[in-house]
Amino acid sequence: MKKWLGVCLTAALAASVAAGCGSDNKEEGGSSSPAASKAPEKTKFSISLRTLAFNYVEKSPDINNDKWVKKLEEMTNSDLDIVLVPHKEYEQKMVQMFATNDIPDVVQGAGGVNGKEMAGSVAAGVFMPLDDLLKQYGPNLLKKIPKDAWDNVSYQGKIYAIPEYLSNPSRRATWIRKDLLDQTGLPVPKTVDEYLEVLRAFKKLGVENPYMGRQDFKYADTFFGPYDVYPYLSMFEEVNGQVQPKFMDNENMMKALQTYKTMYDEGLINKEFATINATNYKNAILAGKAGMWTMNANELLQWEQQMKATVPGAKLEIIPSPVGPDGKGGYYLYGSVTRSYFIKEGTKNAADIIKFFDWMMSDEAETFFTFGIKGETYQEENGKISYTSPTDANGVDEERYRQAFLWLVQDTTYNKGSLSLTEEGKNLIKVYDTILAKEGRDGIQFDPRLDSLVKNPDVAPNSDTAPPVLLTHMVKMVYGKEPISDWPKAVEEWLSKGGKDVIKEATEKYKSKTGVTMSRR
Repeated sequence: MKKWLGVCLTAALAASVAAGCGSDNKEEGGSSSPAASKAPEKTKFSISLRTLAFNYVEKSPDINNDKWVKKLEEMTNSDLDIVLVPHKEYEQKMVQMFATNDIPDVVQGAGGVNGKEMAGSVAAGVFMPLDDLLKQYGPNLLKKIPKDAWDNVSYQGKIYAIPEYLSNPSRRATWIRKDLLDQTGLPVPKTVDEYLEVLRAFKKLGVENPYMGRQDFKYADTFFGPYDVYPYLSMFEEVNGQVQPKFMDNENMMKALQTYKTMYDEGLINKEFATINATNYKNAILAGKAGMWTMNANELLQWEQQMKATVPGAKLEIIPSPVGPDGKGGYYLYGSVTRSYFIKEGTKNAADIIKFFDWMMSDEAETFFTFGIKGETYQEENGKISYTSPTDANGVDEERYRQAFLWLVQDTTYNKGSLSLTEEGKNLIKVYDTILAKEGRDGIQFDPRLDSLVKNPDVAPNSDTAPPVLLTHMVKMVYGKEPISDWPKAVEEWLSKGGKDVIKEATEKYKSKTGVTMSRR
């Protein structure tokens, strides 16, 4: 894998100068014009991409010589210098990049312009506004990407990035081994108590991890949803005229923590869940060692195929998440932007880079990323595509890489093209329309991020993890090292370390309607 530190500012600038301004003879999408007297120059640029913990990416000996990258370059008349940013060190490496001025021509962000990983770079003038370029060279982008996604990558009224977007904000889901549930004879659970009964039944069946836990409760936060106390960045609410994080609802937060402690005490969650990383989490699940867990819904069919290599009789299903006292539940709702692409100020071939991204929204791009190469990975007869998704682990990893990693700009809700080809895929689309569309928790959000959170990282939650000062207490309470009844004390500690400033600023901005986004559900 090409290492992050392999890129330097001089190399990036050299690539930019070598590329020049590109050719005006290129048609939309980067293919050469029939009228051109000679082949147009390739669009050369460097681009940083987070590995996203994709096996195919992290195991690649040289991503720039990957066959799919080469085919993408051929189809777009481009020459990419991909710089991989390690998933586990993403924020750290991004901050390092800006601190050392080691900036590629195109930088992939985790969301909008104000993300923590962007380190204030947009406001500092590191990247160029794209409005004029988009109007001239990005017609497909402007036509297909929704307004709220563009708003999310705008700063002071100007667009600064090209967003990969999400049309359905309910993305995470509760997964269950339906074959195991059928063995228990129990119905699909609805309430927290019914969920616990299913987990107990899984334990009786000998399932090693009835509920699959994970470090920092990341992708293991199912039981915060019923009580509406996700301790995350987007979870603020108004209480008696004051805007505060939802984790300050002490009564319901303690109920959620007690649920996890019950699971811990009864062996329904791994005793070492606080140290289980993303890789070990997935490996345990695919080895058939888990009965229930959380994952993005669009991954269902691929995970099921991979699991069947180890557990042939496994059947995965997405079920409604547990509901709480208000009859609601589900995971936190995502923002409208999942990834975004910023072009460095001064990049000379920015127009051609915009054309490259505009091609991503074309029918040709959709066919390539979804199905691959005609005659190699799919067949076509009379305009009808015949495609069979791979079933072996390596093939699934490769398909996922092509469809989800390499397709930089798309609606990432799900891949409609491949899902529409099978009954299983059509059923997954139905899951989005009938289950996920009806669940999910949200709150008041602030964009840009509150200054008080930027100044006090210890009290700052991330998109899907609690503030460090609280996370420590949460784990200790589940492990029985601290009484759950001390949660109000943990909140007081959060307040004393900068939380009061957060509430003051949040309330002021809410009342003045400055940078506020309201709940979507």
